[in-house]
Amino acid sequence: MVRRAKVRDVPQMARLINAYAQKGQMLGRPMIELYESIRTFAVVERDDKIVGCGSLAVIWNDIAEVRAVAVDADYRGQGIGRAIVEALLDDAKELEIPRLFCLTYQPGFFKKLGFKDLDKHDLPHKVWKDCINCPKFPDCDEIALILHFDAAHT
Repeated sequence: MVRRAKVRDVPQMARLINAYAQKGQMLGRPMIELYESIRTFAVVERDDKIVGCGSLAVIWNDIAEVRAVAVDADYRGQGIGRAIVEALLDDAKELEIPRLFCLTYQPGFFKKLGFKDLDKHDLPHKVWKDCINCPKFPDCDEIALILHFDAAHT
């Protein structure tokens, strides 16, 4: 069901992510960023259509970010988002990254997957390298959550 993204998927991924961004429900991603980070993305495809995507961005030796998780509105509630995040968690585990965080407007979704509340100020400065270019910086209104693998896999 979940597979690695391919270059041909980028236009559909961009439409999916940026549709949510236009509604203020997640941050937008320019196509060049999606191409540059294509190897970090997982997707779900149904009938030649990308209906879900998400990315695992390694930030440092002990922390990675789950980002750009989006599911086509027509396919929500079918477990696609969960499957994508679980695939990203498997990637992090394989890479031996002990902590994952996300910045989200959908904290309930991530909390169901074991993520816990986190004060954004407790994130390492390295995390903020991407935030500096965000139009909402420094007044970020996303919710920070973290998952420690030891707690998630016991």
